[in-house]
Amino acid sequence: MTNAKKQHAADLLERDRSLIDFNARVLSWAERDDVPLLERLRFLTIVSSNLDEFFEVRMASHLLSFLDTDVVKDSTADEYLALSKKIHKLVSNQYQIFNRQLLPDLMKVKLKIANEKQRTKTQTAWVRDLFVDSIQPLLVPMVLDPSHPFPQVPSKALNYIVRLSGENVFGRSNEIAIIQVPRMFPRFFEIPSRKGVKQRTYSSLSSIVREHLPLLFPGHDIQELSQFRVTRHSDIAFDEDEVKSLSAALRTSLQTRPFGRAMRLEVAENCSPYLERYLMTQFAIPVEAVYRVRGPVNLVRTRQLIDLIARPDLEFKPYKPSVVRINSGKRSVFERLSQKDIVLHHPYQSFSAVHELLETAVKDRDVVAIQMTIYRSGSDGRIVDLLKEAVRRGKMVMAVVELKARFDEEANIRNAEELGALGVQVVYGVHGLKTHSKMLLITRREGSGLKRYCHLSTGNYNSQTARLYTDLGFLTSNVDICHDVDHLFKHLASQTHKPPLRKLLLAPFDLFSRFIEHIQECTQAAKKGDGVSIACKMNSLTDPDLAKALNAAAEAGAQVDLCVRGACILRPIEGKGSHKGRIRVRSIIGRFLEHSRVYSFSINGVSTLYLSSADMMSRNMHGRIEIAWPIEDEKIKKTIFKECLELPFEDTKNGWSLELGDKYLDLSQSVTKRKTGTGQLISSQEILMNKYGRA
Repeated sequence: MTNAKKQHAADLLERDRSLIDFNARVLSWAERDDVPLLERLRFLTIVSSNLDEFFEVRMASHLLSFLDTDVVKDSTADEYLALSKKIHKLVSNQYQIFNRQLLPDLMKVKLKIANEKQRTKTQTAWVRDLFVDSIQPLLVPMVLDPSHPFPQVPSKALNYIVRLSGENVFGRSNEIAIIQVPRMFPRFFEIPSRKGVKQRTYSSLSSIVREHLPLLFPGHDIQELSQFRVTRHSDIAFDEDEVKSLSAALRTSLQTRPFGRAMRLEVAENCSPYLERYLMTQFAIPVEAVYRVRGPVNLVRTRQLIDLIARPDLEFKPYKPSVVRINSGKRSVFERLSQKDIVLHHPYQSFSAVHELLETAVKDRDVVAIQMTIYRSGSDGRIVDLLKEAVRRGKMVMAVVELKARFDEEANIRNAEELGALGVQVVYGVHGLKTHSKMLLITRREGSGLKRYCHLSTGNYNSQTARLYTDLGFLTSNVDICHDVDHLFKHLASQTHKPPLRKLLLAPFDLFSRFIEHIQECTQAAKKGDGVSIACKMNSLTDPDLAKALNAAAEAGAQVDLCVRGACILRPIEGKGSHKGRIRVRSIIGRFLEHSRVYSFSINGVSTLYLSSADMMSRNMHGRIEIAWPIEDEKIKKTIFKECLELPFEDTKNGWSLELGDKYLDLSQSVTKRKTGTGQLISSQEILMNKYGRA
């Protein structure tokens, strides 16, 4: 690393530590009194899910560098230790909240999570019958010896390790045994409560197995035991130049994903040093990668309790988004789009409008072609079914399916095969790049020619996540934008040279360079004394070059406002004296996951505003097919700017501010003593829910 690069890196925040800070902000919702109890539990499990993915994807480079003695001499060791320390603190806070706040608060509403020491005699007998009849038959204890080596334990599965005394039937002493618990079992069971008591009682699978382990080893005494769970590196990587079939290569890689390099080991809080060392040796991990927990090793699966309890009074009140009828009376959506663009703000406006657009295209006799990208279709079978119906009706249908969408590979392979079998032209995108752009293009016969309509989005074509994620959808018949989308689909199929684009910015070709140019134009204008502002909303800001350019703009006098939900490597700047430029960074953590990407560059009141599928991350700018498109209608532009770029900076209820000391400040706590004139904290999400929602 050159001195210049070292200096530059020192000026920025560390990406992964910033990502852990984001999860600490999410965890804060698990202890907020104004959040319904089961939602608090849900936020606790979200953090666990995020940490699982972090260890599966992000931790490998840190751990492997730490273990490389040649590299440890550099600052890599300090970085791994600092990151591990931050994660250990986060996990410790999780279990403190779970044990000291959530479990007692559940008790207050007559919901008890009972371990083996807390169950009544009647409950103990009931649980024993459950174990003997339904659980024990599927448990295969493995006592280790030269013929039975340590098993290949899959990632994120529940296991037990026990230390035995006594001899087996062959007169041998084998002290270590492993019990792997199948994933098919629910992690919580409702058990009978005491008669006449208005209380519901639940027990975890881990406590049930732990209580009955002696039944698995007749003739032996269990000296020590511990639950454990290993998280493995699960990011799929292979040389695409060496494979003939991407789907076949992915299928093979998916089979080995659960058995990658161990990244983290979770054990019970009271796990003995002997068993801990034994497991550390088996998984070849340092002590910093061991996490002792007081409770279930997999808090992610605790979310099953929410469905099991089924208490709507302990969850968020149902929100009903407004339904935008894009076919208005006798006017079809195509007539409407011929006159003006339509913007949808999810989840405040229902995703059903996207289904309606696609269904209208499928049923319209004049529509001759439908082209669409599929990144995370997930459980939204409606989209896939409509594409199948379009083929049956004789339309040309092209689906660009991204097989490498992380952790959705299997669903996407299945969808691709089903669509291809029915005659859909299935394309797997550009060799070596993920297709992350979200596009739907409809070609319709009108008059003596063809006319195109398109839908572009900052989020996925998935009605499930559209209820939980904030995203913007853009419907238009703009000739230039539709021309660009058409050429982009041809490019994805043919992989020819960069398509000639009129309006769209396209990664990995010109999206990054145009954003840099916009920022530099703002920088030069600020140096001249012009009024300059840059406002961006995204999930993550981790590209060093973009961060450096934004920092330079602020130092030149520009106002830079960044709403970054997750990781942000750019430090804030506070303008003082004659230096008017500053950087403000906000993070909104709320009921919905902030997901939309909006970028605005303004000089003397004249602004250029883009919506995009891309974050300001190096992988988005250089390693994916991403798009950004301009919003030119002034009324729409004003609405988007207000809702996505201004409201977050007015949010005092769910907003967090990155301070000069690199710590995030919870604005709901900082303004408690100086509330607004109405005495109320402001929530940007609640404002939009009230604006768009329906009773």
